[in-house]
Formats: sequence, structure tokens, C-alpha cells
Amino acid sequence: MAARSGPRVPDEVWVDPAVQVAISNWDFGLASRLIRERAALRQDDMALMTGLSQSFLSMLEAGNRRLTSLDKAARFLEGIGTPEALLAPPFREQTPATATAGMALPALGHHDARTSVHQIADLNDLAAHAAVRSLQFTADITKTNVSNVELEGLESTLTRIAGDYVHAPLHQIFTDLVTTRDRLFALLNGRQPLGQTRELHLLAGTSCLLLAHASQNLGDEDAAIAQLQTAWTFAEQADHNDLRAWVKGTAALIAEWSTRRQTALEYTRQAAQLALGGETRIRIAAIEARAAARVGDRPTALAALENLQRARDQQAAPDALTRFGGLLSFPEAKQEYYIGGTFALLGEHQLAEQHAYAAIELYESGPDEHRSYGDEALARLDIVTARIAVGEIEGAGEQLQPILELPADRRIRQLGDAMRAVTRLLEEPRFARSSAAHALADATRGYQAIDTRTKALTP
Repeated sequence: MAARSGPRVPDEVWVDPAVQVAISNWDFGLASRLIRERAALRQDDMALMTGLSQSFLSMLEAGNRRLTSLDKAARFLEGIGTPEALLAPPFREQTPATATAGMALPALGHHDARTSVHQIADLNDLAAHAAVRSLQFTADITKTNVSNVELEGLESTLTRIAGDYVHAPLHQIFTDLVTTRDRLFALLNGRQPLGQTRELHLLAGTSCLLLAHASQNLGDEDAAIAQLQTAWTFAEQADHNDLRAWVKGTAALIAEWSTRRQTALEYTRQAAQLALGGETRIRIAAIEARAAARVGDRPTALAALENLQRARDQQAAPDALTRFGGLLSFPEAKQEYYIGGTFALLGEHQLAEQHAYAAIELYESGPDEHRSYGDEALARLDIVTARIAVGEIEGAGEQLQPILELPADRRIRQLGDAMRAVTRLLEEPRFARSSAAHALADATRGYQAIDTRTKALTP
């Protein structure tokens, strides 16, 4: 090897076992860092020697980039003066002793796939030829259009959106979700290793799951179902049970608030087979309890509440979806809200009020970013229903006031449905002579939930 001017790697570095292992494992990022440390070189020195940029070397050593091109790997190894004894066969120079007369091995990265192994007589040449083809193939299948840094960034974006969802206006949430989903779709139209593709499928499915919730909250059931179908397809592609369970659970929620309420119970049973523990299992049991109560199935509702408590007692770690937090979690406040809603539907108003108060207190005492304005308002409506049931109109009015003052762009469609039910209660014949009931009914009539035509996509 010819003498070289400028920065160089001292000979003693090459006998370091850690350096040798890094090179033999083709871990060029680790090799670069170890060699620099032992040779007291800077990244600028390594860049000068290898022809790679300093920024690329920095990312290579940090594990955020890889040398997937055989040509670049060869230039890297040659540039730092790697002894031939440490080089894998594809990177070694051919000599008369190892090259077949009249037939040199093809240059790295430019092998002619039509060359037949039967045309190579020397066994060493055949081994090197096979190694080159294997390395070329793995270089092709590990090409990627997405970096791990970008994947982490997309996951972080979805985590932020899921957290913002519970307290931010829907129109901004919807816009952010569509933008993020479209970026994920664009990446999936490119090429990446299977592990990255699976992660992209999970993130794309999660974005569609969140869009299903947003569409339902806007009152567009057809759009919500279409988003769920897409999310399910991604869950199948990723073979991801947590995402499957969340999709089925959300399908149950949509069915519960529709005319297909009995279907909700079937969806929760399917979801329960996919999630055996953790917050996801608690969520499924809570949805089942409320859905059963809504169709008057008291035994199933109470059994589901028992399953919810058992899942609570397990204290399992968050699963792959609840790690996003926000809407994709099922904290104690939300659990109490669902339990209260179940008892309200069963007509057990004292228990309903007890759990609704617990939910509101947890929401009010928790951080603002965890405060779900929709669930908190619906919990208050359970208290309103309980007060009306026992004739406490004044107490019902106190709980209604925060809901009436809620900004229009935060009034999810379910609030409009629930408020109409309150109006019907106040119009019952037993309140015919109650001026307080009449005044409260007037305040609830025409309660306007979010206007999907003007609020959904307008900043």
C-alpha cells in the first residue's frame, strides 16, 4: 500500500480487537468512531481521508446513517488505509495468485448478473464472486427512503396530535392529521427495509385511527368507518394486535352512538380477543359496559364492569398504542367517566353521579394537556341527568352552565345528541308546572355542536 500524506491511522490501531470486530461486522459507524478515538483524529480528518462529508460521518457514527453502497464502503476502507488482512474478500485487491487468467472479478457495485458461475473455474474466485452478489443483493434490499430520525419524528408528531386531541379544537387536529397521514403514505410508496415498512404501517394505521375518531366527533359516520377500514388494513399489514384491538374498539364506539347499537357488543367481543390486558383491555371492557347498558342488557353491562376492574388490578404496562398518550390512552379519569355513563344508562343515578364527579375531579386536578373537554362535558351531563331524575332542577342547571359556555368548535357531535336527551327529560309532564325546568329546557334547545361544514378544515 503506497505511503500517504496528511492524517493517517497508526499501525497499532489495527491490532485493537474492538476495531477488528467492528470492521469484520461491517459496522462502519462504530469502526469510524473507534479508529478516531484510538488515532486521536477528528471527524474532519476522517472526511479528508475517506472522501465522505463530515456531516455524513457524524450521522454514521451516531447510527443514523449506514454505508449501504459497496462502492462507498470500499472507498471508506481504502481511505483509512485498512490492512488487507482485515478486509472481507470483496474488498481485497486481486493478485495473480487469486485471479483467474483472462477473467478478473467484476468491480464492486457493477457486477453483470448474467455471468454464470459455471464460467468461473477457480474456487476462490467463485467464493468472491458469490460474496459480491450476496452483498449487492443485501445493499439493494436495505435501501431506504426514510431515516430512523424521520421515523422518530413522525411518531413524535402523532404523539403530539394524540395528546392535543383531548383539549384542542378539532379543525386544527384534523388538518395536522391529514398532513401527517399523507407524509406516511408518500413514504410507503417508496422503498425501505421490512422493519421500517412495518413501523410505517403502524404509524399510518394510527393516523387513520385518529382520523376515524375525529370524523366521528365531527358527526360524519361514513368517513369514520372508511378511516377505520383503512386503519384495519394497515394493522393487518403490520400484523399488529394492539392496533387491531383499538380499531375494533373504536368501531364499537361508533356503532354505540349510531342506530346499530347491538353491533357494538360484537365489536367489543372481537376486540377482547385481541387485547388480553393493559389499558387497551380496560378500554374495551368500558366500551362494552356502556354499549350493553345502552341497549338495556344489564347483566352484560355489570359483567363488563367486573372485567374492567380485573383489568385495572393487573396494572399492566402501556401497550404499543397507549404509549402515544392523549386520545390513545385510557387514564383513570376516562375510566370513571365510562363507569358513570354506564350507571346513568342503567338508571342507577346515585352511582352515576359518584363516578362522574370522580372523573371531573381527576380531569380538573390533572395537567391541562390530559384534560378532555368532551369527556368532561359528557360526565357533567350524567350528573345533570341524575339531578333531573330526582327533581333537582337547580342543581342540574349548575352543572349545565359550563357545557352551555363551551366554545362551539369544542362541542363534539356526541354533546349535541346528549343535550337533546336532556331537553326531552325536562319536557316530561312531571315538570309541566316548573318554571325552572322550562327555563333550563329553553337553554338547552337548539344546542349547536360543531358545524362540520365550516369548522372542520378552517384554521
